[in-house]
Amino acid sequence: MSQAKSPTPDSRAEFTARYFVESSVPIAKTAEVIAGEQSSGTFLSLPGETEALKQRSRARVLKVESLPPAFEPSLKSAFVERKEQANVFYRGEVEIAFPVGNVGANLPTLLATIAGNLFELGEVTGLRLLDFDLPADYARQFPGPRFGIPGTRELAGVHGRPLIGTIVKPSIGLTPEQTAAMVDDLCASGIDFIKDDELLADPTYASFDARLAAVMPVLKRHADRLGRMPMYAINISGSIDDMLRRHDAVLAAGGTCVMASINWVGIAGLEHLRQHAQLPIHGHRNGWGVLTRCPQLGFSFTAYQKLWRLAGIDHVHVNGIRSKFWEPDESVIQSARACLAPFAGLQPLMPVFSSGQWAGQAPDLFRMLKSVDLMHLAGGGIIGHPQGIAAGVASMREGWEAAVEGVSLEDYARTRPALRAALSHFKAI
Repeated sequence: MSQAKSPTPDSRAEFTARYFVESSVPIAKTAEVIAGEQSSGTFLSLPGETEALKQRSRARVLKVESLPPAFEPSLKSAFVERKEQANVFYRGEVEIAFPVGNVGANLPTLLATIAGNLFELGEVTGLRLLDFDLPADYARQFPGPRFGIPGTRELAGVHGRPLIGTIVKPSIGLTPEQTAAMVDDLCASGIDFIKDDELLADPTYASFDARLAAVMPVLKRHADRLGRMPMYAINISGSIDDMLRRHDAVLAAGGTCVMASINWVGIAGLEHLRQHAQLPIHGHRNGWGVLTRCPQLGFSFTAYQKLWRLAGIDHVHVNGIRSKFWEPDESVIQSARACLAPFAGLQPLMPVFSSGQWAGQAPDLFRMLKSVDLMHLAGGGIIGHPQGIAAGVASMREGWEAAVEGVSLEDYARTRPALRAALSHFKAI
């Protein structure tokens, strides 16, 4: 069953959101409940909700598409249990239009509108934000990425291929001097990109200030040798004041990137950082599984990356293929495609592949994504290479050269010892 669009109220700009819905009542009715709850309505009629007010402010249901029902609820609901026992739980996808005037250029309120109390509604036993879209003139009111892919490539001095990178390992426990020594080895190998682990921000034994002071002279020395500054995404996550101060310290020291744990600094905190920032913002999505791992709840990555694109990050993690995490490869690739896809006139995000990565994933990654606009980060795949860090970096580059040229890794490795050793070592893991 599909319900046609209702006419747009005169002279009202709108944005749209699409959801998967499971409910104890028919989906068309649930869609109307959501539209009312997330705009001018509530659980009963109020005298103040006049026709004129509805024309101005009430959300409207654009489309309802039914899916096969379930016979048990995905999520427990005391509201449903208080009513007569439901024997069927209706499922479908719904699209709802919201008035731009209800929200304005306010990301927290945009989230409250498309992803707020609708998750709490009693009738609802499953709900997932699948996607949303904004008119381009509305989207321009938000910060958006400042650097995106072109600006990142320019600062890193890397064009026409993926940025090959890694994470400082061990993730936690290194002193500032040990961190600087690791960065020295990585830069000597010709690495493009280095990042702190999300767990590392300002520990007592290796404060942010001490790490920055130790690392920047190393980066500058290699920049003089390489003719480009290796990009180091230093983790500045913290309070808003902490992030602003740390960003400014990185900028003053000559650094070219900062990193934030976006879910935990929050969308308003990140937006404030973006409005201040003069460096690319590397968005780490740790905690993302909480929002997406249940298929009947939370967010799709398509919608998630749009929110952070509006807030102004430049790069975002998408997991890796054949990784150590739960996510299937096709989902990872879909996430990367979403980052690269057009959205309301904003710059695309650079997708960051990480987690259990090594040179062997490059051909499949390139075949599925059909793009080199990405970062490919390998921790153990570089630092744990049996011939050392330089060979680890070389093997990653060689894997991508083979992928782009359409040559098998085995054939390409015959005259490339670093790739050959990677194939022998990591295939057995």
